[in-house]
Amino acid sequence: MAMEGYWLFLALLVSALLVGFLSVIFTLVWVLHYREGLGWDGTALEFNWHPVLLVTGFVFIQGIAIIVYRLPWTWKCSKLLMKSIHAGLNAVAAILAIIALVAVFDNHNVNGIPNMYSLHSWVGLTAVICYLLQLLSGFVVLLLPWAPLSLRAFLMPIHVYSGLVIFGTVIATVLMGVTEKLIFGLRAPASYSTFPPEGVFVNSLGLLILVFGALIFWIVTRPQWKRPKEPNSTLLQPNGGTAEGTRGSMAANSGYNMDKSDSELNNEIAARKRNFALDEAGQRSTM
Repeated sequence: MAMEGYWLFLALLVSALLVGFLSVIFTLVWVLHYREGLGWDGTALEFNWHPVLLVTGFVFIQGIAIIVYRLPWTWKCSKLLMKSIHAGLNAVAAILAIIALVAVFDNHNVNGIPNMYSLHSWVGLTAVICYLLQLLSGFVVLLLPWAPLSLRAFLMPIHVYSGLVIFGTVIATVLMGVTEKLIFGLRAPASYSTFPPEGVFVNSLGLLILVFGALIFWIVTRPQWKRPKEPNSTLLQPNGGTAEGTRGSMAANSGYNMDKSDSELNNEIAARKRNFALDEAGQRSTM
């Protein structure tokens, strides 16, 4: 099936991938060039894993997971395969986000820095918790086959809406985080307000992340780029059957019951006719 506006979709997709990849590269350059690198020893080098893993997983990989259904080259693949890819990408993003949280908490605890006092930390932890709940509910209800169809139909619009809300919240949280880091990390004479090279570079990173989020939102909200419904798709029932099979079984049982009722009615009519004929014959013999 041909996609409407295919070339515009392709241009936006390539732009999103390019901008997202540049965001990851900019983050690595920031921590390796301006922030002395990476490590896992409780120092600032361990903290540097926090922005790298969040931008890579929670922003870039999550964004790809959101639009994976929109790729027209995957429309010939089964829906179950695409659900598995979608869930797998989100699982990778969740793992990276958890490691990023461990890195920042460990760094704060080693250096005696208070935890969870800023708006960035409140919104960020809320986003991670909601993301994990979203991943768990999607896996149990939408991916595995034993959930009732009514529950799937109820959860699907909530799943789609909350996914976009969480992604937007993640973008906002990252922007708050990099700004907070620049304010605390840049000191005189190269304070943030003096436009130091690091400040300008990280501001550019923030713009890249914002543009990536905008492109993902635009791609995923265009109805003409939505994955078409499979003509022969079947919905799994909790007992392992399918919706079509259930309807077919109901139709067959209904037809059987109708045939049975018609047969019983015909037999009753025939019996009444025989009784009437016998009564009439008896009356004639009496006469």
